[in-house]
Amino acid sequence: MNIENTTTRAQILEAFGVPDITSVEMRAAIHDWYNLYYDGERLPEEDPAQRLGYTIVAKLTRTAFSEYGASTTKTGDQFCAAVLSALDRVKKTALQQSLIGGESWLKPYPTRTGWKISVLRRDRVFVFGRDGDGIPVDVGSIETTRSSTHWYNLLERRTVDAAGFLRIQNMLYMSDNADMLGARVPLSSLPRYAELLPDYIFPVPLYGLGMAYIKTPLENTVDGSPDGVSIYAPAAEMIHTIDHNEWLMSLEYDNARSRVFASADLVKKDEFGRRSFSGSLFVGLDGDPEDVGVTTYSPAIRTQSFEERKQSALRSIESIIGLKRGLLSEVEAVERTATEITSSAGDYNLSIMDIQDMWTRAVKEVVRICGILGVLYHVPGAHETDPEEVVLDYGNGVLYDEEKTWADYLDLVARGLLKPEIALGWRFGMPTETESDLQKVREKYMPASQTEGGDD
Repeated sequence: MNIENTTTRAQILEAFGVPDITSVEMRAAIHDWYNLYYDGERLPEEDPAQRLGYTIVAKLTRTAFSEYGASTTKTGDQFCAAVLSALDRVKKTALQQSLIGGESWLKPYPTRTGWKISVLRRDRVFVFGRDGDGIPVDVGSIETTRSSTHWYNLLERRTVDAAGFLRIQNMLYMSDNADMLGARVPLSSLPRYAELLPDYIFPVPLYGLGMAYIKTPLENTVDGSPDGVSIYAPAAEMIHTIDHNEWLMSLEYDNARSRVFASADLVKKDEFGRRSFSGSLFVGLDGDPEDVGVTTYSPAIRTQSFEERKQSALRSIESIIGLKRGLLSEVEAVERTATEITSSAGDYNLSIMDIQDMWTRAVKEVVRICGILGVLYHVPGAHETDPEEVVLDYGNGVLYDEEKTWADYLDLVARGLLKPEIALGWRFGMPTETESDLQKVREKYMPASQTEGGDD
């Protein structure tokens, strides 16, 4: 269901009976972030073939979870293990959604087969109120289910009061049109919602919405509000610049296709409407055939200028977001000093640590919520769990100490256990797989006195 549709959005907010406090500027930005990720509607004079939104989120997610593991310090705690297992199944989706839209929510609930966790993405949530710290305390969400002939839209509103008690209201609507909210129907109209209550207040305080809130560690530069922003929000305009550059490059190739200018009578259609020659290769010119003749036109393609512009923009995106140099751009596109490499790697490590810290807080909050819900719903083995009993291990292969690694390489070189070319190649981001690679390292970084005579 397209909730960005003005009519649809108005219908939803009318059903909730409360306005969304998200500004028009923020809604437009959120729509743009999702469009950049999912390659949705194409803007005029842009070619999103680079898929930079997707690339940035995918690389950050893979790095953050490359050596991830979650466990509990309490031996034999099957309840906590089950919750962590449910989280593990949705971790990539949840993190990606928060990185794309700036905010997302993890909604846990017990089922007959175990714990399930739904991921609420920002563009499907309406924010009706936030507390003094900017944390949402009143939100609405929409979940759409398609049957053979109808669309069912479940509207859920969650509100937490000052004492920490959570109220949930559910409303189900049925429509024959994917872009319409439809008419309100009983919750039992769809079996999956039959056990939901129209209005329910939890008998014990949850001190929140019963969902773990995930927000990117970035300040809002869109409208200055507490709303979270996409991890690539600061670079959104630069991404559009690259997409425009890609469109121009495609146009350059189209305009540079070879043409043969010939007399128009050579490319006229026959009685069956067929051309004698391809219209994409031959261009007919009216006039005397003897004067026109045949001319071939094939202009040079200005690939280098477009590529240089793209590489410059990609390096700017890496700097703005805090990515390691070469993660998006060509590593060898520019000269790089050791300081630049260390700085970019350091920024990247800090970005990953911020993301991992964001996920750690969300996991501990889900465990806390499930403990309360588990006891309340009499889930077998359920107990309230101290979040500090949950241990998340991200390994040491991602956030390594680069200076220590460099020192280790130098020690191996000094003891004759490692070729200096390999150490220098690692330090300056150059490949060292083949003899040709090693030779390039020697030529670029090793004094002539060390390379005279070649290898022994």
